[in-house]
Amino acid sequence: MNQNTEKLIQAACSGDKQALSQLLIVCQPDIKRFARRTCSTTEDVEDAVQIALWQLHRKIGTLKTIATFASWLFRIIERECYRLFRARMPTNTINEFNLESIASPNNDIDLRIDLTNLIISLPVIYRKVLIMRDIEEYTAPEVAEKLGISIEAVKSRLHRARTIIKKELNIRGNLNNNDKL
Repeated sequence: MNQNTEKLIQAACSGDKQALSQLLIVCQPDIKRFARRTCSTTEDVEDAVQIALWQLHRKIGTLKTIATFASWLFRIIERECYRLFRARMPTNTINEFNLESIASPNNDIDLRIDLTNLIISLPVIYRKVLIMRDIEEYTAPEVAEKLGISIEAVKSRLHRARTIIKKELNIRGNLNNNDKL
């Protein structure tokens, strides 16, 4: 963060509307770049960026220190991308979904559909850890803190979730025994 941005943040925190408008413009490219890496679809990227800018506009006055600005803003994006991802998850179960009618075997789309449905069908305690570690890329200590469990429990649940998915993909023929998940 350069000195001009720090001054904009400080002025915006103090209620300077012009500084806030300028800050929104300055931050948008970084926010968009981060959202592209974090969100699952292009539509989600646009939505998450808009939400982050709106939150920045509404809550800039609550920011305690300038040094926490970037992490605060990127956390907003991260949470929004995760919320949008959860909202897009279908509510139907894997048994209601006829995979054979959609595409031919061993196609990338089959693997994606199978993987998505397997993640959805995981028990909640495994699914949360898997999504947070493998999709959202939180560290094990961060997942442990957010879920209120031990790091060992995170590792155990993640291992169990990956094992379940790998076993099911092997059964369906989408994964060779040598392939890593």
